[in-house]
Amino acid sequence: MSDLKSKFLEVYNVLKSELLHDPAFDFTDNSRQWVDRMLDYNVPGGKLNRGLSVIDSYELLKGEELTDEEVFLACALGWCIEWLQAYFLVLDDIMDNSLHAEVGLIAANDGIVLRNHIPRILKKHFKGKPYYVELLDLFNEVEFQTACGQMIDLITTIEGEKDLAKYSIPLHHRIVQYKTAYYSFYLPVACALLMAGEDLEKHTDVKNILVEMGTYFQVQASFTARIVVDDYLDCFGHPDVIGKIGTDIEDYKCSWLVVKAMELANEEQKKSLYEIYGKDDPACVAKVKEIYNTLNLQGVFEEYESKSYEKLINTIEAHPSKAVQAVLKSFLGKIYKRQK
Repeated sequence: MSDLKSKFLEVYNVLKSELLHDPAFDFTDNSRQWVDRMLDYNVPGGKLNRGLSVIDSYELLKGEELTDEEVFLACALGWCIEWLQAYFLVLDDIMDNSLHAEVGLIAANDGIVLRNHIPRILKKHFKGKPYYVELLDLFNEVEFQTACGQMIDLITTIEGEKDLAKYSIPLHHRIVQYKTAYYSFYLPVACALLMAGEDLEKHTDVKNILVEMGTYFQVQASFTARIVVDDYLDCFGHPDVIGKIGTDIEDYKCSWLVVKAMELANEEQKKSLYEIYGKDDPACVAKVKEIYNTLNLQGVFEEYESKSYEKLINTIEAHPSKAVQAVLKSFLGKIYKRQK
């Protein structure tokens, strides 16, 4: 895995160099240095799981070791997903007012540059491929779906319209399906399927499984700017283990925990949640977590996790292709009972 990550990072440097010398724009030294620093700051951080999954998935689908060219191309597609992730996170920073002072609202243009790098990479390395148009369509569609998921998430927390009664499991699933599952779970596998010569229209079952997997994952993890905030682990995990503290309660997010709490709470507990959920006050946050503990949401989650895993495994094992099964099981193995 460390060798694969090293190779992946090597490809990042190649792609970055190409973009910094793109003949479509006459760079000055100043503008080239800006983009260079901007890319290094935004793109290669984190675990890079989305990008690396393209290579893993393609190798499993092919059923044999990849050639150097195939590894490079799979890495390039993986980096396109990481570029997309960077673009989303820059927009998150703008919406959250979490911008670096030196950058300010220049970040808006940085985001546009990041987004436009994706078709530049695809054009340079995939234009002659039979699946080139499908790749462009795929990235455009997934970006649209993710933006719409972000919209649903944002409009549920508008001041003056906050109402816990609106929050439900279908709404939570809808938000996470579009905001996270398509680009984090489906997109890497879809890229690998296209590289393997597959028709995505014939793999809607794979898409559905991956979206379901992404929904299960998102009960554990809700993405915010720069960090992963865990729905379940945020509340019940120890900070020394998970290494991050979430703010879903303060931000009035439609999390799985609050939806389940509203389902299970008595009238007094519901009244408290209506009064204190969404307040940026440590005492209110502590009270919400106390209600979660009283309702044994940890036990409820563990039951949900077990049933989700069983359902996913049964669906995966019903798939006719052993190679596709291997890809899907690989994804599930990375997220099931994860601690961080």
